[in-house]
Amino acid sequence: MAGTLTKTAKGTTAVSHAVRIERVSKSFGGPAGQQLVLDDISLDVAPGEFVTLLGASGCGKSTLLNLVAGLDRPTAGSIDTPGGRPALMFQEHALFPWLTAGKNIELALRLRGVPKPERREEAERLLGLVRLGGAYGKRVHELSGGMRQRVALARALAQDSELLLMDEPFAALDAITRDVLHDELTRIWRETNVSVLFVTHNVREAVRLAQRVALLSSRPGRVAHEWTVGVPQPRRIEDAAVAELSVEITEELRREIRRHGRH
Repeated sequence: MAGTLTKTAKGTTAVSHAVRIERVSKSFGGPAGQQLVLDDISLDVAPGEFVTLLGASGCGKSTLLNLVAGLDRPTAGSIDTPGGRPALMFQEHALFPWLTAGKNIELALRLRGVPKPERREEAERLLGLVRLGGAYGKRVHELSGGMRQRVALARALAQDSELLLMDEPFAALDAITRDVLHDELTRIWRETNVSVLFVTHNVREAVRLAQRVALLSSRPGRVAHEWTVGVPQPRRIEDAAVAELSVEITEELRREIRRHGRH
């Protein structure tokens, strides 16, 4: 029986979760038959919670994120997002190069139904939120990699979703820029109280950002372990407590890779 994906409209009733993933499996067909990518995954993200999904390459992290985003459907199980459709931010900024930074954000606002007279003001506000005030009229080619990702984040926030899905958005950036954007994302998450489900293969990044880390096993992906990160924010990636937990998680990740024969 095919899985279900529930998108419930926003309401005034308090909910216990921003997303509930219940016993979700996903298979893809090919010449060799069905390939099981995700197997019986259950995971909740609470309202306002920041959760990272961690695992080796090919374990199904991005596949799970696409299912939560509604870009695909689970083979079995169900996904419930009571706040409506989530916003999705990719590894690549995916900005339209013929539009300015501000117009890229306005496009998301237009699709959301924001009246034209209000779009510029809101785009300017969102650019200010990501510390890009004054960049409204800049073209994509005029922006650095870090600035492009800030615009992409502002565009995702323009969707006014209660759940933000992030698929390795800082993987292509240099270490210093990535560290700066970690700070900015943490600040924005705390200011907006948006729920975040963040995919990464970087253990230090996972611990640096999240309140909770979920480790997926190698394919088929299953939730193998979870950790609550008790280190108070703001954190630094070089903090001793971050490093200590990162070592523990890395060892578990290595065990999972060895268990499934992946190198």
